Amino acid sequence: MQKLKLAIVGCGFLGNIVADAWQRGLLPEYELVGCLSRSAESARTLADRHGCVACDSLEQLLTLQPDYVVEAASPGVVREIAEAVLRARSNLVLLSIGALADADFLARLEACARTHGRRVHLAAGAIGGFDVLRTTALMSAIDASITTQKGPASLRNTPLFDDGLLDAAEPREVFAGNAREAIALLPTRVNVAVATALATAGVEDTCVSINSVPGFKGDDHRIEVRGEEVHAVVDIYSRTSAIAGWSVVALLRNLVAPIAF
Repeated sequence: MQKLKLAIVGCGFLGNIVADAWQRGLLPEYELVGCLSRSAESARTLADRHGCVACDSLEQLLTLQPDYVVEAASPGVVREIAEAVLRARSNLVLLSIGALADADFLARLEACARTHGRRVHLAAGAIGGFDVLRTTALMSAIDASITTQKGPASLRNTPLFDDGLLDAAEPREVFAGNAREAIALLPTRVNVAVATALATAGVEDTCVSINSVPGFKGDDHRIEVRGEEVHAVVDIYSRTSAIAGWSVVALLRNLVAPIAF
């Protein structure tokens, strides 16, 4: 059987997880054909390790005619490449779901995918339970929230950080608002909040709380959805961001599985 062509945009930690999984034989139905990164060196390193083409531009990547393009870069990159990928009749797998908090961009992306007969797949990233979240949202009007715990040091170089967090003895809430406000403030840090919102109540009506917890390592995301007939809680802790890369591998496997979850 002819293999599906796979390309990766973003050759950092997460992109390399996908490429390494392919190299290890965990994606046997796919052929890794090319990669692209803002860092030409990163793209060459991944390509040399895995025997694919290091591309200098999106146009070059799309000449390889990938069936699936995996984005493992940033919301900004999503806005730059997504519509072009779909117009080239490639399907798109997104990790930087925060880009979809922009309602106009989301609408354009949906229209583009329909026009060209392709799909945009949202990887679970550092959360999960999309099936039960979507099911709950269909049943009735709901309240949706996501509460995130992070270590103080992980908030460095963000508007939420101050030196007092490093000396605090108790947890402190450093952000409270909705998912749209969260992604506007932290464009690369709260993709999970936007993913939750898209699966449930929408970016305006999904409440987000971010908390700095002394001594905490990694991230804990607690999603709660409550309706008239159902109450669902999804709580996932991950010590590193590796879970996001592995969620792409799981999604790609599911897309070709004879029995899909």
